[in-house]
Amino acid sequence: MKILVDADACPRAVKEILFRAVQRLGIQTTLVANQYMRVPLSEHIDCVAVAAGPDEADDHIVELAEDGDLVITGDIPLADRVVAKGAAALDHRGTMLTADNIKERLATRDLLETLRSAALVEGGPSAYGHRDSQAFADELNRFLQSQSG
Repeated sequence: MKILVDADACPRAVKEILFRAVQRLGIQTTLVANQYMRVPLSEHIDCVAVAAGPDEADDHIVELAEDGDLVITGDIPLADRVVAKGAAALDHRGTMLTADNIKERLATRDLLETLRSAALVEGGPSAYGHRDSQAFADELNRFLQSQSG
């Protein structure tokens, strides 16, 4: 198992939680972004910078993802693509996206996008906060424990 991170919009708190966990457990982790990002000096953590473009990082993550991997992303269409390959996806707020729930999440996202474009709904998700970080850490821990046992 490896962990792939959609790093362009990944909150700093999520990356810090992830870095501590993968260092402790020795899990290969790759951050994928449209520009190089500083990562801790570690044999387990690396960063791949892909060409600028709307889906370049997503396409690279899908290419790398394999059955049993974990992808960290807040991008529901990307999560759908990696789940189809047998990977799990964990969003920044601690929701595990799997074959059992990804289609519902994708449909909800598409509906909200349609309502926003028609000006029937305003705004987006609430600001990222401590509760979100804690939920992410808890779900990451549950996932990693389930993989080691």
